[in-house]
Amino acid sequence: MEGDRRQGQRDGEFGLGASDRRLAYSRQPSFRQPWEPHTPISFRHDDSARPLLSQSSMSVDIPAGFHPLGEGEGEVGGEGKGSSRQTSVLHLVASFFGVARSGSRYMKRLFWLISLNVAYSTAELAIGLFTGRVGLVSDAFHLTFGCGLLTFSLFAMAASRKKPDRYYTYGYKRLEVLSAFTNALFLLFMSFSLAVEALHAFIQDESEHKHYLIVSAVTNLLVNLIGVWFFRNYARINIVYRKAEDMNYHSVCLHVLADSIRSAGLILASWLLSIGVQNAEVLCLGLVSVAVFMLVMPLFKASGGILLQMAPPSMPTSALSKCCRQITAREDVKEISQARFWELVPGHVIGSLSVQVKSGMSDQSLIQLVHGLYHDLGIQDLTVQVDDV
Repeated sequence: MEGDRRQGQRDGEFGLGASDRRLAYSRQPSFRQPWEPHTPISFRHDDSARPLLSQSSMSVDIPAGFHPLGEGEGEVGGEGKGSSRQTSVLHLVASFFGVARSGSRYMKRLFWLISLNVAYSTAELAIGLFTGRVGLVSDAFHLTFGCGLLTFSLFAMAASRKKPDRYYTYGYKRLEVLSAFTNALFLLFMSFSLAVEALHAFIQDESEHKHYLIVSAVTNLLVNLIGVWFFRNYARINIVYRKAEDMNYHSVCLHVLADSIRSAGLILASWLLSIGVQNAEVLCLGLVSVAVFMLVMPLFKASGGILLQMAPPSMPTSALSKCCRQITAREDVKEISQARFWELVPGHVIGSLSVQVKSGMSDQSLIQLVHGLYHDLGIQDLTVQVDDV
């Protein structure tokens, strides 16, 4: 009687009555196999081999240790929700510096590069404010914004080590992809601003330009060359990303490389102006704008495609279509629908599809075939829904 009373209280909390006949599922204990294809789910009427998710047509079976949302130590709503998330954010920020100091070789290099850029931009800002040079102040703010993006890249490297939790069930690895996309977007904006600056220099008289920025450009070039040396293994335009870290490291390398090209272009323009070459600044800034645009576009497309959950470019559509044809060739399969495949991060492909089979046919061999075909293509996580028609 006591068990029935508790069950009635739980059903009442979820708005379910005794006569409610909605279809529901109860979760059974199971083991987890990371980075392996998920065990297919099949529905049987034999209780001796009960699946991971079982059907019930009368009521919702709630595990004994379950607490409704907002109760107990696992609060998700109300004050518990806000305090838990705030604690999580504070924990990430607090662990940022510790992980940066004890992280990988590239994380330590990026930390020192950010420190060097912050020191240089602070000194440039102070000199610009003291001497009244607007160009130095503007360049200092540009470097400060760039340091903020590099700091976000370092934060993404540190936070991506955190294991999945109930708020972020896929983990934090996509922070690295988001960081790479942010860096690429900033470099595209820098390319556009350089093109506008070149157009502005073409309209106005170049003889009015001040050449005191040559010292700043040389110093900035030396600082950025140190960063290029730190990430020299990623100093290429097209890279095959095997994991999320590769994309983030590549974006950092392209960031400092684009800044180096910009500084070199300013130095070359100042030298050409000093020897009397007409429209030298327009030519150099235009070339730098085009170079930065071509340098960053592959990264922008790759990172944006992952965030938009496009089909993995490593898997041709012909191979996916071939798998579909092999499955529909079976006599017990009527149709395949809602086939979706995307990359969570580089190197981790997820897929889901729905297979309609003839009523009364066994689906165990079919599910094994589907998992085997798509696993051979490199799909780590695959969800298969089998419907009887």
